[in-house]
Amino acid sequence: MSKLILLHTSHHLTPIHRRVLNAAVLTPLSKPLLTPFSLSGLRLQCLRSSFSPPLSLRSLSARAFDSSSSSSSSTKEEELKQIDGESGPQGKVNSESVNTGTPDKDYPTGEFQFQKMSSWKSFVVKLRMLIALPWERVKKGSVLTMKLRGQVSDQLKSRFSSGLSLPQICENLVKAAYDPRISGVYLQIESLNCGWGKVEEIRRHILDFKKSGKFILAYVPACGEKEYYLASACQEIYAPPSAYFSLFGLTVQASFVRGVLENVGIEPQVERIGKYKSAGDQLARKTMSEENCEMLTALLDNIYGNWLDVISSTRGKKREDIENFINEGVYQVEKFKEEGWITNIHYDDEVISLLKERLGVQKEKVLPMVDYRKYSKVRQSTVGLSGSKDKIAIIRASGSISRVRGSFSLPGSGIIGEQFIEKIRSVRESKKYKAAIIRIDSPGGDALASDLMWREIRLLAASKPVIASMSDVAASGGYYMAMAADTIVAENLTLTGSIGVVTGKFNLGKLYEKIGFNKEIISRGKYAELLAAEQRSFRPEEAELFAKSAQNAYKQFRDKAAFSRSMTVDKMEEVAQGRVWAGKDAASEGLVDAIGGLSRAVAIAKLKANIPQDRQVTLVELARPSPTLPEILSGIGSSLVGVDRTMKELLQDLTFGGGGVQARMEGLMFQRLEGASQANPIFSLLKDYLSSL
Repeated sequence: MSKLILLHTSHHLTPIHRRVLNAAVLTPLSKPLLTPFSLSGLRLQCLRSSFSPPLSLRSLSARAFDSSSSSSSSTKEEELKQIDGESGPQGKVNSESVNTGTPDKDYPTGEFQFQKMSSWKSFVVKLRMLIALPWERVKKGSVLTMKLRGQVSDQLKSRFSSGLSLPQICENLVKAAYDPRISGVYLQIESLNCGWGKVEEIRRHILDFKKSGKFILAYVPACGEKEYYLASACQEIYAPPSAYFSLFGLTVQASFVRGVLENVGIEPQVERIGKYKSAGDQLARKTMSEENCEMLTALLDNIYGNWLDVISSTRGKKREDIENFINEGVYQVEKFKEEGWITNIHYDDEVISLLKERLGVQKEKVLPMVDYRKYSKVRQSTVGLSGSKDKIAIIRASGSISRVRGSFSLPGSGIIGEQFIEKIRSVRESKKYKAAIIRIDSPGGDALASDLMWREIRLLAASKPVIASMSDVAASGGYYMAMAADTIVAENLTLTGSIGVVTGKFNLGKLYEKIGFNKEIISRGKYAELLAAEQRSFRPEEAELFAKSAQNAYKQFRDKAAFSRSMTVDKMEEVAQGRVWAGKDAASEGLVDAIGGLSRAVAIAKLKANIPQDRQVTLVELARPSPTLPEILSGIGSSLVGVDRTMKELLQDLTFGGGGVQARMEGLMFQRLEGASQANPIFSLLKDYLSSL
């Protein structure tokens, strides 16, 4: 949905808290990753002079931001000066420049290799466990249990936060693989509210855990495609007799409210640049455009095709057999057992009894178990996963992008440009980090913030290697950030690109007439009423200026993307136009360098920083600080006045901001494909209004 939230209130920057994690054992391999499976928008305001016209890339390295560790910091600084100060008019990249980055197969995969501990190290680990802090103590022979359901955040969670954290899920599986106190893992998988990128990351860690030789079981009381995709990586799958199985295929949907707006007297005036840019279509159209249909169909084919490939490989069946089974509309749990989709039909208590029998625990005794939240408190060093002096910073950027924290923003929500820049600068100014990984899970946001962060990432890349690791989505503002890195790593199904812009305003004249409201404006300046006069349509000269502003913003975004990826403008135009790509297609088009998860990004960072692949490194998470008491109370207060907050956001959205131009990935498409809650308040309001009729 084309919305733009006005952010007028600055926010005092909070101090940066760091959390240290140790990288898993990674070994470079020549083969590809194990499996083939793996905005809300960018507020592109007029970026005055933010685009210095790119110069010919002949004077630069093969990649515009090549951060090979052999390059000196001074050389990289000189390149940045050249990039910023010696460009031709209108941001034209030299036609001879091409994207000649390292092919995906030449990057280390970062595949996990389980290594048994030596006798001495095993003794040291057991000694550490004897003197471990109370909350790190786990009974020998315990089973790690994790309930995977609902929202999965790409951010680290504080002790006051609820829900699941992808970093903590993955870290728990790595720790459990080496922890002598853990006998196996019991996953209870229900309806997941996350994208395919996170699902693939979790699945990869399940497969890694199995290399330890320990068991890992899945229990699926409610199972769709994402849930089964995870469960299929486990050794055994159990379901209760009444389990809800809904493996019926995948859909992508788009809703349009143009007719509703017309009925209430609202005329949306939308300027969209990029034929695939679907953001704003919900407002301006009543049906799906051919280009949007083409894009969504390609994305759906990628998701469904990869799902069929992975499941057929896992189950040892032909792809057509899997597809035929899905098309039968099977919902009976018994049929899934008969066809080998699940191991057996059991209730949860029966599965626990099986685990007792497997571990030699008497029936009348309680099975020793440790849950996700408690096990997350166990440090990696406690289980012998010590790092080294070589440190790599992990900077996470998750959610919509804002330059400063807004009046109605909840603590820890979205990417706050000021705070992100503070983290980037701290890494750049510190000599202890050998490289940095920007972990991105963002559909976009404020363009000014995106550009400022882009600049800071470039400056960081001038001093040390920077790798972008993309999760569920890195589109519009999210991709804007990523393209400043030396190397971009994405999952097969990461939503990528969306290089396009959209802007607009609402003409509320007829609505005002219906409700008896009048507005009169006294102005000075030919275009002073461009956005102030929402009670009328654009005048011809205003419409022309509006269109030129959007076109200018699109050219700036496209040209900067072309330069960042060492492409010609013409080549970038072919893959831009507001199109959203699946990660593997983005890689073939030159928007992404390698396919994989965070472990591959770490391996590439080690390669760039001249760190041997068989050497462990210490990953330092520049995590969000724990919320303060005032912030917690503020969050509670916000929930109590939710209606007032929603109305204020709605009124801000209706103005499209102060003349802002956006490059936005359609919120509804993101919601349908990724299962995230990205609905615009206007839809909530319309839903409530229609339900009251």
